[in-house]
Amino acid sequence: MQISLPQSFRVTVGKDAAARDIAVEQRYGKAPGLFWLGGFRSDMMGSKAMALDALGAENGLAVTRFDYSGHGMSGGDFNDGTISRWLEEAEAVFATTSGPQIIVGSSMGGWLALLLARALLRRGSHAHGLVLIAPAPDMTHELMLPDFTPAEHESLHNHGYVDQPSQYSDTPYRITRALIEDGKQHLLFGSVIETGCPVTILQGGKDPDVPQAHAIKLTTHILHDPVTLTLIPDGDHRLSRDEDLVRLRDAVLRMVG
Repeated sequence: MQISLPQSFRVTVGKDAAARDIAVEQRYGKAPGLFWLGGFRSDMMGSKAMALDALGAENGLAVTRFDYSGHGMSGGDFNDGTISRWLEEAEAVFATTSGPQIIVGSSMGGWLALLLARALLRRGSHAHGLVLIAPAPDMTHELMLPDFTPAEHESLHNHGYVDQPSQYSDTPYRITRALIEDGKQHLLFGSVIETGCPVTILQGGKDPDVPQAHAIKLTTHILHDPVTLTLIPDGDHRLSRDEDLVRLRDAVLRMVG
């Protein structure tokens, strides 16, 4: 089998001052394609994204990866980022795919995957399946705000942002008031979450960022679609160890069928 190389191109999303160029890597192949949605401050060259690309190459599957604005090779300012903005970019890149797609979302990308699946249903379409890695739906209000100290709440109110140290970066992660306020428009908990397709969730039992209770809560909201939750007792948030990547590959291949 001849393996094609990914094609690099850019998609312009938004108009005028809101326009930003989104970097995309797309591998030609058969359906169902694999569509990657990364996490907060991650990019399409991370270990899980590249494992997904390699899986597509080995099996002749189409693979689409991209960087949100303010991430990786895409244009735009990270501090302008909101769930609405990044979802708009995800929808624009998804429109470049053809045929059924398995949407694979990590952390914040899991939230965006659920929102994208809902948007597809509203247009009379549906994803082939969802594979969610440590999914963080409603993270702005379920995982960020509750952990803010009084000083951080004050900074958010007075300065419009909070800088938090991160074990994944030498520089603090900036969380803006715009991100928090915009997140309110996209909250999923509290009502039934419709995906229109099978859902597989991979969750680490030692995840310090998205606790396993969050994944369990998510499963209780998906009432009309089949859900498989795999808890990895010693797994962290990234789930990027060799054995974790094997689990990811297996989950995707099961969904490919």
